[in-house]
Amino acid sequence: MNAPTDLNALKARQQTAWASGDYAVIGTTLQLVGEQLAEGCDLRWDENVLDVAAGNGNATLAAARRGCKVTSTDYVATLLERGAERARAEGLEVQFQTADAEALPFADASFDAVLSTFGVMFAPDQGKAATELARVCRPGGRIGMANWTPEGFIGQLFKTLGRHLPPPAGVQSPSLWGMETHLRSIFGTAAVGISVTPRHFNFRYRSAAHFIEIFRTWYGPVHKAFAALPEDKARALEADMTGLLNGLNRAGSGSLVVPSEYVEVVITRR
Repeated sequence: MNAPTDLNALKARQQTAWASGDYAVIGTTLQLVGEQLAEGCDLRWDENVLDVAAGNGNATLAAARRGCKVTSTDYVATLLERGAERARAEGLEVQFQTADAEALPFADASFDAVLSTFGVMFAPDQGKAATELARVCRPGGRIGMANWTPEGFIGQLFKTLGRHLPPPAGVQSPSLWGMETHLRSIFGTAAVGISVTPRHFNFRYRSAAHFIEIFRTWYGPVHKAFAALPEDKARALEADMTGLLNGLNRAGSGSLVVPSEYVEVVITRR
């Protein structure tokens, strides 16, 4: 029988992977998602807002622009530094703090709203992460998330990576956070209501080759996958990614525009 996966060791490897590239290169292109999530959560001036697994701060900045008192957290300190640079450039007051999504260093019911855009979905222990999001959100508050779906482009990209570099046995796919049934399961009675709105984000690059160049250089999971594979298997992964990208490209041969489905989730805390 396979030994159970050591989730703490997996988390350490994930942290190294996300720190190995520079997610901010990708993250800055996703700012629209943070803005839409802030509107979806109907954020109010002076509300206390926590951004979990904030990356370089898309939801953080969106909340701060709406007058919220924001605490931005991630377990990769260098990404928080990028978020702090952006906040200073806009003259926004934000607190930045290194924190683990599965063990948030805040008291119960500390925040009016808790946000995460394509972040907490990567936590190895999904049940523990959901419990922490709910714990620090006050009763009647909102938990807002943007999560990639299994069927969308990024979900398909994860599956492609998994065929070439299989994930540890027994670890749940991050894309499960894009399914309403799974969200209801992991949040359970902590949620008095869950609203799930399908949306699309368009990845815009010159070509499939350009997308792969950017992601294998800067996006931690893709960067680590290519680094872990021998040359012939890396070429096979590149070929499969090229086929996936070109198959979904709606811009024709002159450019690359690939829609990727995600869900905008707003959970009302019981």
